[in-house]
Amino acid sequence: MKTLALLLAIPLAGCISIGAKAPEALLTLSPDTPVAVGESQRSNVAATITIAVPSVPQELSSSRIPVHANGTAIAFVKDAQWVERPSQLFARLLSDTVTSRTGRLVLSSRQSMLDPGAYLMGDLRHFGVEESTREAVVTYDAALIRGSEKVIEKRRFEARVPVAAIEAAPVSIALNQAANQVATQVADWVGR
Repeated sequence: MKTLALLLAIPLAGCISIGAKAPEALLTLSPDTPVAVGESQRSNVAATITIAVPSVPQELSSSRIPVHANGTAIAFVKDAQWVERPSQLFARLLSDTVTSRTGRLVLSSRQSMLDPGAYLMGDLRHFGVEESTREAVVTYDAALIRGSEKVIEKRRFEARVPVAAIEAAPVSIALNQAANQVATQVADWVGR
């Protein structure tokens, strides 16, 4: 009887669809200055820094790309989806950029328990498209504690890159460029 039930269920498996249709490809970010492969770093030689995954507003809590229209309306780019949440992608890009541009050893939150070094946290305020200006916009409000100091430095970073069309491919390319510009600005600030 179990065999018959399984045989009857097999043809139905191809008919069941849970959720929306997946896009042809998922989008990601890639660093302009990647970390060199095989290069070793040591915390007793290089300055350390812990980079927290940024906080995000609700519109960035999903893997979709927001489009701001008419000041208060938000839509999403059709058929565009990140491979993971923008906050995770940006934190990884920021870590690679800080490592390659400053020589600092970027620690995970677990590793930082031993030697936290500097601590960078922040809010990823914008990571999408402005329809009226046709620009990809990345805005990151950073807060930095340098080593054992109890002083917090805050600074806003922003980059805007023109978008030819509000479609998945041109938007993802422009957002990658804007994210890299912001990551470079942050790395230069952290490294001074």
